Amino acid sequence: MAARLLDASTVESVSEVFRLLGDPTRVRIVDALTQGERCVCDLATLVGLTESAMSHQLRLLRAARLVRVRRAGRHAYYSLDDDHVAGLVYDTRKHVLEGHS
Repeated sequence: MAARLLDASTVESVSEVFRLLGDPTRVRIVDALTQGERCVCDLATLVGLTESAMSHQLRLLRAARLVRVRRAGRHAYYSLDDDHVAGLVYDTRKHVLEGHS
């Protein structure tokens, strides 16, 4: 019986998520958002980026549906799209730390 493998489209989508999370800055952003919703200016300060650079990174994460935005007047507030995103980082962190025990 043949193993059931991911279809090509799914493989591409999963690869794209890992490519995006392969960047340390974006991992820091996701980590910061595990604590809850934050505005661009707070994220920029936490991660050490300009607001413009932070907005660029958030656009990439949003396009991949890893984060979502809520607008309130002139401000944009970002949060993780769902708990699976936090789980990706948490599970990977757990895996890395287990390898160093």
